[in-house]
Amino acid sequence: MEQNILSQVQAAVTELASQPNVSRPSADEIRRAAESFGLKTQFGNYSFVSSIKNRSAGVTVYVGGPGVAHTTLTQKRREILNSLPETLRLVHSYMKKAPFVQVKATMGDNDVFSPKCTLYMSTYRKEMVRLAHMVNQTLFPSANKPGPDFNIIFIPEWQEKDRQILVFPEIGVTYVLGSDYYGEAKKGFLRMGMWHAKQQGMLGLHAGTKIIRARNKGGKLQRLGMVIFGLTATGKTTHSCHSHDLNGDDEGVEIVQDDVVFWHKDGSAYGTERGFYIKTEGLDPEIQPLLYYAATRPDAILENVMVDYQGNVDFSDQTLTGNGRGIIQRTDLGEYMSETINLPPIDELDGLIMAFIVRRNTVVPIASKLSPEQAAAAFMLGESVESSGSDPKRAGESVREVGTNPFIIGDESQEGNIFYEFVKAHQDKIQCFMLNTGGIGEVITRDLDGTRHVKRRVTRVQIPEMSSIIRGIARGTIEWHEDMNWMVNVPKVVEGCDIDRFSLDKFYDSEQSDYLINELRRERAEYMARFPGLDPAIIKAAEF
Repeated sequence: MEQNILSQVQAAVTELASQPNVSRPSADEIRRAAESFGLKTQFGNYSFVSSIKNRSAGVTVYVGGPGVAHTTLTQKRREILNSLPETLRLVHSYMKKAPFVQVKATMGDNDVFSPKCTLYMSTYRKEMVRLAHMVNQTLFPSANKPGPDFNIIFIPEWQEKDRQILVFPEIGVTYVLGSDYYGEAKKGFLRMGMWHAKQQGMLGLHAGTKIIRARNKGGKLQRLGMVIFGLTATGKTTHSCHSHDLNGDDEGVEIVQDDVVFWHKDGSAYGTERGFYIKTEGLDPEIQPLLYYAATRPDAILENVMVDYQGNVDFSDQTLTGNGRGIIQRTDLGEYMSETINLPPIDELDGLIMAFIVRRNTVVPIASKLSPEQAAAAFMLGESVESSGSDPKRAGESVREVGTNPFIIGDESQEGNIFYEFVKAHQDKIQCFMLNTGGIGEVITRDLDGTRHVKRRVTRVQIPEMSSIIRGIARGTIEWHEDMNWMVNVPKVVEGCDIDRFSLDKFYDSEQSDYLINELRRERAEYMARFPGLDPAIIKAAEF
């Protein structure tokens, strides 16, 4: 059945490419058309508002052979699969009738793996041309480079009650039905890219990358790569696009990527995008100067951000959603932009820093130094709290996602084992850390009906504090000591950050902290038991 369905979909997409209802305007024509439906802001850029304001993860379904099938199916996904033949009949009929705009672009900028991406955007509702413009501002112009072909058929006007995202990885096709949220186009291409990269021996990472030039304690200038993992709203982009006040002699940063890269066994990482899709909530010129500057340039695009009738922008106003977004251009990062979107092989660097950003609010240390096994466990655990970007109804709740990557297709144990192999192969040059951008002090209780209550205010880690920790890691100036609760090294002294502010004994008595630590260990062990194919060394290391 799967092969028959894949053949139908492939034939329908091939036919669509040559149909008369598909127009092929230039990028400039698409931009002018999109901006006619937007609101011009005080910065000279344009703002748009979508009806759907987050990804529709619960109705995203993978279709294909055993290598792409869901390991478990929710009732809703089962319903979607059961009705798939009829859905495809209706969609394929509609594809011959509705007006579409075609956009051709390239993911990445290298001569090995640069997928060719084609978007077919239904413009039955003409204002949806903004989504085509956003794809043009995110990916690179179409180029004749080696890589698979990906197609997304985007039909926002599909009945909302039948909203669904149908992913056919093996043939590089995704159907987006009933959503007008840009994240479905962006992540749709990247999701297919990560799956195909894995087939070629690479590992798709939901991570930002940068180059850091920092002088160590001996005064030697080092050139370090950095890979920053993190779920939506944890601070991945914030710290990928931060200078960390590295202003010593010849020190600095080169921002490479902010979202998805394809990691090779030699430690290099191919980037994917020229435009960064950032969260704009609370964007502040003092705390996040690089992001703020880029978000207020004429080429930026704002999505679901509060803009008044006079064009005044308020990044702190969440009336529309807590998931306000912006597409910024790498070129607007000025002197901090790297010349390439690709991280070089590790042999061309003095070292590689891998940081797993988590967002927890109880007893997770603000920073922890990890062994390769613990790093692989951190990769599998993917700890954070839910954000409004993926599920606004669960925002603030505890969540775990392998690789901090909600877009993995196939066996998640395989991803962890590949990651572990890559890290072990270069463990003499790789340093791994878990960085907690949340805080300390929260106590959570629930009523019998499941209502969640936060009993204590959290002392949160501020962006400048975490930036100081990253700067200290790069310079090698942090004084570490063993945390007897977790059996990992944690900071004792960090220049620019009062680590004592986050001592557990300031928030919990010994009984409370022991309970919370043991509960977290138990949760981690139960979670890791879901992956029987995982290397036993990784499972054991999850007890940290």
